[in-house]
Amino acid sequence: MNKIADILIAAIALLHFVIAYVEMFAWTTIGPKMFASFPAELFEPTQAMAANQGIYNAFLATGLVWSLFIKDQVWHRNVAACFLLFVAAAGLFGAATVSIKILFVQTVPSMIALICLYLGKSKQTA
Repeated sequence: MNKIADILIAAIALLHFVIAYVEMFAWTTIGPKMFASFPAELFEPTQAMAANQGIYNAFLATGLVWSLFIKDQVWHRNVAACFLLFVAAAGLFGAATVSIKILFVQTVPSMIALICLYLGKSKQTA
């Protein structure tokens, strides 16, 4: 297994679990601190919408964690790549529609992990 890629995958999963937790369970308490650019008066009325968004972040995180438990290297790489690409796509959309900061929080780390995942593949097959 590619340890650097796996560490990055785990870190990205952890980040998405944290985001999911805040969006689903702490939107009106921790949310205003974590998402400071969002208008404070909108946290309460958008609580259900944030929770819905949070479940998608939980799905991303769960898929990434799942990939870490797959023993077959080909399937591990394929599943990890799939969920890393989902994270990257979500980050691109978020950067285009909400804040460019999302590009650096989601897309860049997921693409670095994806590159490490495939660089590790070429070393393992050499």
